[in-house]
Amino acid sequence: MAPRTRKSADSPSTTHNGDTPSTIPAKDDTPTAAPSVGVSALLVPVAGEEREVVKVNNASVSDMKHACDDALKRFLSRPDLFKQIHTHTDVRLALGWLSVVVAGGTGLYGWRVPFEQSKPGVWAGVILYVLLTLMQTLYAYFVEGDIVFVGKRKTFDKRIVTERITINARTTPSSPQSPPAYALGLTYVRSAAGGKTLLGRGRSSEERPFTAFFDENGVLDQESFERWVGETVGRVMEGKTE
Repeated sequence: MAPRTRKSADSPSTTHNGDTPSTIPAKDDTPTAAPSVGVSALLVPVAGEEREVVKVNNASVSDMKHACDDALKRFLSRPDLFKQIHTHTDVRLALGWLSVVVAGGTGLYGWRVPFEQSKPGVWAGVILYVLLTLMQTLYAYFVEGDIVFVGKRKTFDKRIVTERITINARTTPSSPQSPPAYALGLTYVRSAAGGKTLLGRGRSSEERPFTAFFDENGVLDQESFERWVGETVGRVMEGKTE
């Protein structure tokens, strides 16, 4: 009786009909990079977005500027764009509240302590209050200036990249040839390694007359304004302007 031959472990198994099964392709575990969203695709108004109507006195340049400032901050501080940095506001608020505390403490001290005895303390409180108020005014004028928005965002492009944008806004006075305008000044910095490696920078300035955004009733065309702001910011981020 002939001995049975053992089937090799490496030999392919056969099906009942004698056909060799097709080879199953190896699974590719290499991750595919997700397509990146360009800056210009983010800096566009959201179509069909419900917005609260913004209406101001179109005879007041100050009211129109404040409305544009608020609309700019709302648009650029969207979650998919920039995180707004409130450093300037925090500093002014801290100085303001500190001066209020000093004024209240000085008044309370002068009320509880006899007049002659409280004079040195009251004078010190008054001088400190004046200094704090002066510091707040000087900070707002020389440091904050016309800055209306400071934003930062982080992206990943083989390394963590930090983008920071600072926007100044001011009003251009009217002239016999042109109406008052809303003027923007932009500064953009792109860096890595915690700001130690500069990858790019850009500066730009743009202005448009208020009549391009406000109708005769003083209603702000927010979509048109956001489109203009997005195009301006997109150009400076892509390095198309200096």
